[in-house]
Amino acid sequence: MKHGVSIRVGLSLILILSVIRSLLFGFLAVLGTVLPALAQDAAAPIGLPNVIDARITLGEDRARLVIDLAAKTEFSFVSLTEPDRLAIDVRAGTFSVPEPTGEPTDTTIISSYAVEQAAPDRVRTTLFLAGPAQVQQAYVLDPFEDQPARLVVDIIPADAATFAANVEKDRAASAAVETAAQSTPAGGSELPVATKPLVVIDPGHGGIDSGAEAANGIKEKDIVLAFSKKLQQLLIASGRFDVALTREDDTYLRLEERVELARANKADIFISIHADSFQQPEIRGASVYTRDENATDVLDKVLADNENKSDVIAGFAMPQMAPEVVDILLDLMRREMRVQSYVAAQAIVHQLEPSVALRRFPVRQADFFVLQAPDVPSVLIELGFLSNLDDITNLTQSDWQDRTSEAIARGISTYFDSVGPEQ
Repeated sequence: MKHGVSIRVGLSLILILSVIRSLLFGFLAVLGTVLPALAQDAAAPIGLPNVIDARITLGEDRARLVIDLAAKTEFSFVSLTEPDRLAIDVRAGTFSVPEPTGEPTDTTIISSYAVEQAAPDRVRTTLFLAGPAQVQQAYVLDPFEDQPARLVVDIIPADAATFAANVEKDRAASAAVETAAQSTPAGGSELPVATKPLVVIDPGHGGIDSGAEAANGIKEKDIVLAFSKKLQQLLIASGRFDVALTREDDTYLRLEERVELARANKADIFISIHADSFQQPEIRGASVYTRDENATDVLDKVLADNENKSDVIAGFAMPQMAPEVVDILLDLMRREMRVQSYVAAQAIVHQLEPSVALRRFPVRQADFFVLQAPDVPSVLIELGFLSNLDDITNLTQSDWQDRTSEAIARGISTYFDSVGPEQ
């Protein structure tokens, strides 16, 4: 997990200046839509990224704003009235969005949007609301392969009272910031950084790799994707976490890509979701794995070997690492991350035990490649076996899915309670 490093010399002064800068920028963000012309004419600060694109996608009960960035940066958002809108600011010097003003999106959440250079160091995306709404979660993803850095903001409907409360809270915050700004020297503005733990959920397989398949044609890749989305929504609804999926549709990802997504985005925990099969149909029940080069038993070794062949199925060879690199990774895993992974596995199993059928000794170890990240606690959850009729029935029933996802969500929360606020 990530830990801060304390530097005691001059700490008080640094903290004070940092708070002042954060307060000043929050004040500017809340105050509104019209900024002094002088600020508009000032040259953009050197080193700030460009906003490449901004777009809105619609789901069944939410809207998602995705802002592509030339580099990872900070962000903030605020609720505003007259008209009702959400303003999302990113620290950026320029923007090159193809269509700065969005057409109506034909949704009950957002009617239209606009992108503007709100200040020399800030680009604002304003979402004009069709009804009361609020930000459910927001997080920045690092650039990955051919994808730029991205700010992802999920917006959900809210009742009028909730929206009004958010507006009033932001208005009160602006008043406090204004008071602080008047009594302290002016400083550079800084956007607050989101501090929620990032949970990365990895629905196994996808695309040309279907994973296990039941006799009735049910595929592992479909089961685990639907379950992962359910778990994601539960964790988001708790208000404690930012949650990202390695895949949100029927897309194939190499094992190393899944690991790198978690590492590049500094995930606080990585959870891979699977539903395997075995030649003995009586084998059933859920289990939670941490990585160990020595499998708990023969079945665990078979399951790990099968999962590790995923890249071979798609025509990719498993990367060959030099022995000294392997030794370093294993050594790191044996230390803090291995301990934390085991604590997470125990917490999840403890919540599953009362209402979900588990394998004997449900906290298990196997050499799963996808759990290899040396700097991210990682567990793999086997929901059950598609080779067992009872497990197939459970995996396809919504009440079992609800009960199991709720238990796993509680386990994740329990884990973060145990490791404390600093990640």
